[in-house]
Amino acid sequence: MSELQFHATTICAVKKDGKTVIAGDGQVTMGESVIFKSNAKKVKRIYGGKVVVGFAGSVADAFSLSEKFEKMLQKFSGNLMRAAVELTGLWRSDRQRKLEAMLIAADKDTLLIVSGTGDVIEPEGNVCAIGSGGNYALAAARALYDIDGLDAESIARKAMKIAGDLCVFTNGNLTVEEV
Repeated sequence: MSELQFHATTICAVKKDGKTVIAGDGQVTMGESVIFKSNAKKVKRIYGGKVVVGFAGSVADAFSLSEKFEKMLQKFSGNLMRAAVELTGLWRSDRQRKLEAMLIAADKDTLLIVSGTGDVIEPEGNVCAIGSGGNYALAAARALYDIDGLDAESIARKAMKIAGDLCVFTNGNLTVEEV
């Protein structure tokens, strides 16, 4: 008998004109065909509201990765890059189980993707996306980025709408946070 798995989400981040927005949908899917929950919150503020994270992947692993990242952020006084590098260093030294999850983290200066397998990526072009609809959201955000009059939030929302229209594991119930 296969293990019951909850997964799938889309998180998109856009950094533009001194603002960074992270948007995430609310869908939690059980297996491949059942929408288990439609209003989950997968984007949140941490470290006194100075950092925003959005997470995707296996639910338990995504929560675990988010909690471990928040502890490292506390340990390193809010230094986002240092917290991410030190966290992923745990996996590099094989002291931690690999997690089937990723998160996007942002503060006022830095935007990062952190994986549960030990990678830290500074995205190119001030946009990034993760999760089941991540490639759709990333392509849309890149296409929208240079359009005059669109700010970071507008781009993230439109990119998430496009991802939701294309990915069955992504819905339109968004949580959006700006830093």
